[in-house]
Amino acid sequence: MFDSKDIIETISMIREERLDIRTITMGISLYDCQCDDAERLRTRIYDRIMSRARDLVKTGEEIEKKYGVPIINKRVSVTPVALMAGGLDVDGAVKLARTLDRAAHELGINFIGGYSALVQKGFTNGSRTLISSIPQALAETERVCSSVNVASTKAGINMDAVAEMGRVVRETAELTRDRQSIGCAKLVIFANVPEDNPFMAGAFHGIGEPETVINVGVSGPGVVASAIRRKGACDLTEVAETIKRTAFKITRVGQLVAREASERLGVPFGIVDLSLAPTPAVGDSVAYILESMGLEKCGCHGTTAALAMLNDAVKKGGVMASSHVGGLSGAFIPVSEDAGMIEAVRCGALSLEKLEAMTAVCSVGLDMIAIPGDTPAEVISGIIADEIAIGVVNTKTTAVRLIPAAGCKVGDTVSFGGLLGEAPVIAVNTHSPAEFIGRGGRIPAPIHSLKN
Repeated sequence: MFDSKDIIETISMIREERLDIRTITMGISLYDCQCDDAERLRTRIYDRIMSRARDLVKTGEEIEKKYGVPIINKRVSVTPVALMAGGLDVDGAVKLARTLDRAAHELGINFIGGYSALVQKGFTNGSRTLISSIPQALAETERVCSSVNVASTKAGINMDAVAEMGRVVRETAELTRDRQSIGCAKLVIFANVPEDNPFMAGAFHGIGEPETVINVGVSGPGVVASAIRRKGACDLTEVAETIKRTAFKITRVGQLVAREASERLGVPFGIVDLSLAPTPAVGDSVAYILESMGLEKCGCHGTTAALAMLNDAVKKGGVMASSHVGGLSGAFIPVSEDAGMIEAVRCGALSLEKLEAMTAVCSVGLDMIAIPGDTPAEVISGIIADEIAIGVVNTKTTAVRLIPAAGCKVGDTVSFGGLLGEAPVIAVNTHSPAEFIGRGGRIPAPIHSLKN
């Protein structure tokens, strides 16, 4: 039960500590839009998205006014497009991406996710076509986001897909080099991808989901950091309890908004994703949470332990607040979107290798990291393989969103603007894994995947 002090504290979170709803994402099934005629397929998909999501932005704005809670993004995710691309060539797939982009512009949403493929066990014709089309599709669209799931704990790691995605990331960077290689900011490679994630660039509408659903992603790293600082000198058990209680309050706000949106739009409420999603704004940083626990700088020894505690406490608090917690739910550690992470990289406290270690205990993975533009494709594939292996072995979601910044070297800064922020180009170990990556095939699933 909350008293008046708790209510006032929650209002303060919104007004002073940047608590917001990061996204309301409407998932839309396109499965029954399939047909053999490419032009008719595009028309069906466009009409489905426009009819289902026509009131999404307006509804979000009305809820903002009613409750005074900022809703930063209104988004749409769709069924993985690879499922409908079997009869298309690369040009046809790119035209479909343009159709998604047109719908996103006309709806007024900021991103549309689902230009995606699931290839953890192998390729279909549709998934091969879609993956081949990703660089051109992301170069020719503004609001389309793409994801590829290359591994799962049950299936193992599709190393042919890992090798291909290294090439795709590099080509996407080159095709968007005049825009700071921003195409790569809209592309993520997954292991154990969740089907109800509301956050971009990895959102898509899973085949086990309803026809239409509302998923909400909350935020609030600044709120958590402030709560820890107010607690003052205390042991880590009390810090964990403080994080849990704060996460509970944040999640209740998210559930309130999710249910309101669901009722107004007449579609089921799916999940609340309670991930701590940072922004470039000073104070709205996961790195600052870790430093408020007593670390001199994010990336120093002890960082992984602090992040593990944070992630666990956030999940425990969120689960108490809602019966429908899903998506990724935990702490994000993107470099470009987190002012504290940016500072830590610039001062040398945080390296790519340390970030990789931290991903073993956080919610996603190597996220929004700028690397030198001349990094070879096989090295990118090696980074992907390492990160994906962490997810497979630990039965958790991991992901990679790398930006090979065309024309940039270590120490340069790449600026994307808005919530995507800016990133210092980080050093990469360039000793080649080419022979290992070139072997292809599949890394078998770990032994514990046989557990029922």
